[in-house]
Amino acid sequence: MDLNKYFIDGRWVDALGDTRLSLIDPNTEETYGKVALGSDADVDAAVASARRAFPAWSLLDARFRIACVERMLEIYLSRIDEMAKAISREMGAPIDLARQAQAALGQRHMTNYLAAMKDFEFIRPLGLHAPNDRIALEPVGVAALITPWNWPIHQIALKVVAALLAGCTMVLKPSEMAPLSATLFAEIIEAAGVPAGVFNLIHGDGLGAGQRLSTHPDVDMVSFTGSTRAGIAISKASADTLKRVGLELGGKGANLIFADADEKAVERGVRQCFVNSGQNCNAPSRMLVERSIYDRSVEIAASIAKSVAVGPSDQHGAQIGPVISAKQFERIQSLMESGIAEGARLVAGGPGRPADLNRGYFVKPTVFADVSNDMTIAREEIFGPVLSIIPFDNEEQAIEIANDTPYGLTNYVQSQDHERRMRVARRLRSGMVEMNGQPRGAGAPFGGIKASGHSREGGRWGIEEYLEVKSISGWSQVQA
Repeated sequence: MDLNKYFIDGRWVDALGDTRLSLIDPNTEETYGKVALGSDADVDAAVASARRAFPAWSLLDARFRIACVERMLEIYLSRIDEMAKAISREMGAPIDLARQAQAALGQRHMTNYLAAMKDFEFIRPLGLHAPNDRIALEPVGVAALITPWNWPIHQIALKVVAALLAGCTMVLKPSEMAPLSATLFAEIIEAAGVPAGVFNLIHGDGLGAGQRLSTHPDVDMVSFTGSTRAGIAISKASADTLKRVGLELGGKGANLIFADADEKAVERGVRQCFVNSGQNCNAPSRMLVERSIYDRSVEIAASIAKSVAVGPSDQHGAQIGPVISAKQFERIQSLMESGIAEGARLVAGGPGRPADLNRGYFVKPTVFADVSNDMTIAREEIFGPVLSIIPFDNEEQAIEIANDTPYGLTNYVQSQDHERRMRVARRLRSGMVEMNGQPRGAGAPFGGIKASGHSREGGRWGIEEYLEVKSISGWSQVQA
């Protein structure tokens, strides 16, 4: 497999750069293909295509853009099994998870964005006090969309579909470790008849194509999902050209389990931490447990972790698969060792591969107890199936521990006390709070604060990320 073509200006063209990156199967550690890494010339061609297409696309009636996404959704559904296989192959998600969760999110985001467009107003009245004033929401321009490998089509759909509906043109640079799903998505966009130049796809790494996009004078906005370290670098690189920068970064979610939580709260928290082999920015990786139920909760968490199967991603079942790469595997192992060295109590899993797997980037589902919030495993985003359990004595202490982190993406609250849940949710410093296992609703905005970034993706808020606000006076009532 040699991915050496990019989708630019409505055509598949050969990459101009000659650098190739080997694609490694995380199950076997064997090479299954190569992807061409974009050069500055490739990026320039894609940006120029998007710039040319912007005037016409931005002025089209929104109904045309909606029709394009509706066709994309129809074609996507016909190829969703292909998408699941591509995701499973490139980043190691077990095939059932890839189909039921990973690929399904592409469908969900398109559906939710189309619902948000039903009553979306691009021209809005300022207020009754100013009947001749209008607020116009207009596309920001050419957007560079840089997406990660852990939930590849989830992030691609969140960005691409919102930008399309807002009237932006774009260049997508997916993670160089997950190029298959992005290539398939480009084929879907091509088949849907999206006008040439509106969507452009290049492959490349952060230091090459990512850096060029972040500094390019004809790019108006960069939307990035990935590590906090990379987000800081992109912000600095974009500063000289005063681009708008949208960031969805890392997390270190706290899951507050009070003594009156339901009987499934601990199990639910452990399993959610291990979904996608723990490679989730919103994972509840710090479990904060009220001291009166702490010992029993540790026992339950250890038992659940030991029951979680680990196995190859091409097999059906509820197992967790490998992590993405040798680099990520080694980082997780190092952080586990730091937990042991700093005095955390290992109650399940630990360093090394599972006993029945002698190759592949497989990590044991791991639980540490008696963790203090100043330990490395409680401070750093591990991005693997590793849970840290921390005791607390009262509500005030639980909130203090939860907020004592540079991150602020998702926190979780487990309690049967309605007033407590509402009170705690308002005081947690994060962009999202989920309570008692209730997922957030369709179209709810996804994003964080502090070192977790500052953008909002999904639904109405996701579309508004790609719009500028223009204030207009003297608007006639006839036009209104």
